Amino acid sequence: VFGTGLLVWHVYCDKKNVPEAQRAPASQTLLSGFLATLAGAYAGGSIANYLYGVRAWHILHGVRWVINDDETKAMLRAVEREELASSRRKKRLPYTVDFLTRIKAHLDLDTPLDAAVWACVTTGFYAVARIGELTVRTLASFDPGIHVKCCDWRLERDRNRLEQTIFFIPRTKCAPGGEDIYWATQQGPTDPAAAFRNHLQVNTAPDDARLPLFAYRFKDAVKLRPLTKHAFITCLATAARAAKLDPLQGHGVRIGGTLEYLLRGKPFDVVRTIGRWQSNAFLLYLRKHAQIMAPYMQAEPALHTEFVRITMPPVR
Repeated sequence: VFGTGLLVWHVYCDKKNVPEAQRAPASQTLLSGFLATLAGAYAGGSIANYLYGVRAWHILHGVRWVINDDETKAMLRAVEREELASSRRKKRLPYTVDFLTRIKAHLDLDTPLDAAVWACVTTGFYAVARIGELTVRTLASFDPGIHVKCCDWRLERDRNRLEQTIFFIPRTKCAPGGEDIYWATQQGPTDPAAAFRNHLQVNTAPDDARLPLFAYRFKDAVKLRPLTKHAFITCLATAARAAKLDPLQGHGVRIGGTLEYLLRGKPFDVVRTIGRWQSNAFLLYLRKHAQIMAPYMQAEPALHTEFVRITMPPVR
């Protein structure tokens, strides 16, 4: 995206006959004209990313960024108001427990692909993980130094004997050194523990710790096949259509897991920790705001006190 922004910047400067020497450092007037020209032609978020691409270009080459932040923020707010409705991306709908339960009925968990996909989607949902962290882009792109492997999962118990299943992702979007995701056993048909056990049984792997964790047997091939994001989405879409449901996008898994924990009354900070967010960016994923906030807004003191007792940690 930054590269695209830099390209658009130079195209704009070429059309305006702006000399090379005036493109970096860019002046406030030139940059404001750039943003104004793009307003209404692109989504506000895209234009903001184009701006940040030009800024990153300055920083990378040690050129001073002499732009007034307040004026630029005002310009970006104006740009957002000018964007066309057609340029806005539709909000990704969340996966829900009900949606997962209904598509499960149209998966054959005795077949290798369906078993791997079901284990992957329930892990992503209850661990609030990105599907790109659990799948690969192409069959040839699996990298043991980046993708989760058979040796990257473990069981841990705390002092109260509560058990968590933990998966180490060697590299993630926000943690180049890797980080853990985790889930606990759940009640009902979407239990990730049962799904994961079934996957390990159906897709019995050779004694090779460096194989992809969600690899599956493909026809009569001796070697297990890595689960690609395309195969994952296609399998779930087929099951959704069979259940007479509209297929959902992969990112809806992470959104759905966030929503599920919030609807259970889990504190916002706990959900942020589960999803590994460093900020409150996960609030962008909120759906069903009234249902999530309902327990916090009750007038009956007894109900509110009970809610706080359950959701807040004890005072030490």
